Amino acid sequence: MSQKSEKSVIAIAKSFVQAINTADINRLAELMTEDHTFVDSDGQEYSGRDRMYNGWLDYFSMVPDYRIEVIDTFCQGTMVVFLGMAEGTFSEAGKLKSENHWRVPAAWRAVISDDKISRWQLYVNPEPMFSIFNRIKKT
Repeated sequence: MSQKSEKSVIAIAKSFVQAINTADINRLAELMTEDHTFVDSDGQEYSGRDRMYNGWLDYFSMVPDYRIEVIDTFCQGTMVVFLGMAEGTFSEAGKLKSENHWRVPAAWRAVISDDKISRWQLYVNPEPMFSIFNRIKKT
């Protein structure tokens, strides 16, 4: 793959991260292929742009300040891998409390097809998030 093509592939993946960091669900949808697949940290797959539009809508209502910090970027062909940190705060009764905030190391794999994200895969230990989420659910 030429250097220009590699830069283009990385730019598309970075645009997806930017849309996540600004909770721009419409932009996320624009950047997804029709058959887009999201793979969560447990390997569960969710497919379809419309389904994922609603999935992101639900997630941002739960974690409105979710952000990705990219530290390293690797590209091979049409695949981009980001290494970095993910963080956010679970909303509790519409409020963002500091005790509900988490920050964890994470990696993301994006596969680009026709200048859009066809696959977005998350690699993270979800335990810190689950412990906060489960605590909130009990109250």
